[in-house]
Amino acid sequence: MNVTFNIAGDQSILVTFSRQHIRNETSKSVRKLAELVEQKKVVGMEEVILGYSSLLVHYNPMKITYESMLQILKELLQQIDLSKREQTNQVEIPVLYGGALGPDLADVAHYHNLSEEEVIRIHTTPSYTVNFLGFTPGFPFLSGLSSKIATPRLANPRARIHAGSVGIANNQTGIYPVISPGGWRLIGHTPITLYDPQRNNPFLLSPGDRVTFKAITKEEHDQLIRQQQGGGSYI
Repeated sequence: MNVTFNIAGDQSILVTFSRQHIRNETSKSVRKLAELVEQKKVVGMEEVILGYSSLLVHYNPMKITYESMLQILKELLQQIDLSKREQTNQVEIPVLYGGALGPDLADVAHYHNLSEEEVIRIHTTPSYTVNFLGFTPGFPFLSGLSSKIATPRLANPRARIHAGSVGIANNQTGIYPVISPGGWRLIGHTPITLYDPQRNNPFLLSPGDRVTFKAITKEEHDQLIRQQQGGGSYI
């Protein structure tokens, strides 16, 4: 395993597993190391932040030295066992594709010379992996998108995107958990709440979880909205 350790400021170490952007084995290694670091409960270790192929470890230099933190990371790296099955969840996300909350569906279809129905079929076929959460609270970066619908980001990002918007950016797909700006191609919307700070676990999804998408009708979408929010039609 070709792993490098780099100083990232005066209280962080960046552990890089691979220069290749998205590989399931690499992402699993990142998750395994993060799990081992958190289980170790190192005095002075403050936070771990996952990426597709890297792990950023924040520590308090007043409680642990760089050399000690680095040595612990190297020791934990040797304990990674990819043969062990991850404790993950399988989550189905209902999506209303197209329309006012999926304004880029037609563009994605046109970009690949497909019909909108074909894009929806392709998007709902795979089981995706949550590689990490980032950008905004609970935003899942999902790998497993078919190259048949991989589409570049927008040249000009939107200033405001609805929470629940489902998007595509190159060979990734993801869901905006909160209102935010963003440049992903929006192909639909889910009424499911991905991030709720009032829940015991604010995040619906966790790294390693498997996600599938299910196409629903506007009536089903609005019914789920009413069940969660007690409101009426969303659009």
